[in-house]
Amino acid sequence: MPAPVDSPSDESLLARYRTGDTAAFEALYARHRQGLYRFLVSLSNKVELAEEIYQDTWLSLIRSATQPQGRASFRTWLFQIARNRLIDYWRKHGVHNPLHDSYDEQLHAQPDDSGSPEQLLSLSRDQGRLDAALQNLPEDQREVFLLRLHGDLEVPQIAALTGVPLETVKSRLRYAQQKLRRLLAEEVPV
Repeated sequence: MPAPVDSPSDESLLARYRTGDTAAFEALYARHRQGLYRFLVSLSNKVELAEEIYQDTWLSLIRSATQPQGRASFRTWLFQIARNRLIDYWRKHGVHNPLHDSYDEQLHAQPDDSGSPEQLLSLSRDQGRLDAALQNLPEDQREVFLLRLHGDLEVPQIAALTGVPLETVKSRLRYAQQKLRRLLAEEVPV
């Protein structure tokens, strides 16, 4: 989600943080924490791994003196750091790159604990159906879909982040949306 018009840009907040303004970092963190975390949980399929990479991503940002390069936005840069950290983890631990191989472990999402038990059960079932549908996407389609959904990134930003041609990203996103619609429209057995 872009910053409101009257709020400072991510890039200006990062520059202010680099000069010692800790409130600027807190604002950046508040803006991007949920989307980044959801992206990592959905892409890694492991809450514990996502939490580790999430923390490592923010620590990398804190320790780094660099800024986003070229035309990259802060959001694109942050998600690139997270994606790179996850890929590094997979390589270090001998896991085949899930963006090219099948890596279909179930995601264990925690439902919000507000609302009635009936609402919670319904939300849990819906979340379970969505999680299962996401797991049925090929990894390359799932990645671009999650970057769009949780990263709120535009197609050109996703293409730059993943190093994939723009038209390929558009196709992957379109196929992912079509397959998700089809999977979620299927009748759920009772």
